[in-house]
Amino acid sequence: MTRVHNYNAGPAALPLDALRAAQNELLDFAGSGMSVTEVSHRSKEYEGVHNEAIALVRELLALPANYHVLLLQGGASLQFAMAPMNLLGGDKSADYVITGTWSQKALKEAKLVGKCRVAASAEEGNFTSIPREFDFDPAAQYVHITSNNTIKGTQYFAFPNTGGVPLVADMSSDIMWRPFDVAPFGLIYAGAQKNLGPAGLTLVILRDDVLQKCNPNLPTMLKYGTHVKENSLYNTPPCFAIYLMRNVLRWVKAQGGLPGMEKQNREKGRLIYGFIDGSGGFYRNNLNPPDRSVMNVVFRLPSEELDGKFVAEAKAAGFIGLKGHRSVGGCRISMYNATSVDSINDLIAFMKTFQAKNG
Repeated sequence: MTRVHNYNAGPAALPLDALRAAQNELLDFAGSGMSVTEVSHRSKEYEGVHNEAIALVRELLALPANYHVLLLQGGASLQFAMAPMNLLGGDKSADYVITGTWSQKALKEAKLVGKCRVAASAEEGNFTSIPREFDFDPAAQYVHITSNNTIKGTQYFAFPNTGGVPLVADMSSDIMWRPFDVAPFGLIYAGAQKNLGPAGLTLVILRDDVLQKCNPNLPTMLKYGTHVKENSLYNTPPCFAIYLMRNVLRWVKAQGGLPGMEKQNREKGRLIYGFIDGSGGFYRNNLNPPDRSVMNVVFRLPSEELDGKFVAEAKAAGFIGLKGHRSVGGCRISMYNATSVDSINDLIAFMKTFQAKNG
């Protein structure tokens, strides 16, 4: 079996242990005589997977009892609307911090639902940094942030102090990368396809006091309360995606949990940024160094022609997914939890050789 180095931004690399476990159980899950993709979501076999996945989320994030864990569908893009639908209405308003493409999309959807204002934005500086100054409304229902910016390559390492206003965060591309204090967060959502599992599953974490304020006059499937009451089993859930997330979270726990993940992720960041900064400008990352993401590393070479040549030759050598997002170009290394330190060292070796031939 030949496995490539996978730096795709999402769907992204999954831990090999998680995939092997799925391979071994694909035809006969838990002695049921059925594939894991065939068992009923009402069966005891699936119920065990479902509840274990939720329990692992709680354990790894050290969630207090007043937080609910939901396993939904629709991706972060649905949450852009579902969150304000539940939390806004009437004279209620929310603050948004704009740090890149996905926070802009979140704001656009929220404006269709209720009142919103921009409390801070990095747009004037072309999103090369995370804002340090904020104009928060103390009466806001929530403050929305995007914790990691997959396209722009910046990331929060310290979350803003909102003065008690609940934080709502899109953590699609960096949830589970390190431990953090959940107490300021009223709502966290994350599409699974970057750091948790395959596409098709959305993790939502909701604080109970925020749940109590949710709009009850919504379609059933759009109410967080529906999914809390039914343990995310109101309708057929994305069973296989939840199963794979369970496998991934087992793997995260085996790596030492989130402290172990943070150690590996920071080392990957130290290695790749150290190399880029030491390349004499051949590889260029123009972001504010304290804000550079350890999940998505964006960079350019001296010309667009070299960008393309680099991506093509890297692919031929088994380094996949290095082309930058279509909206910005350049190159991007997405190195979520499943990407090993060894993989980054191998990529750096290739980058050194490429520079020697083309510098």
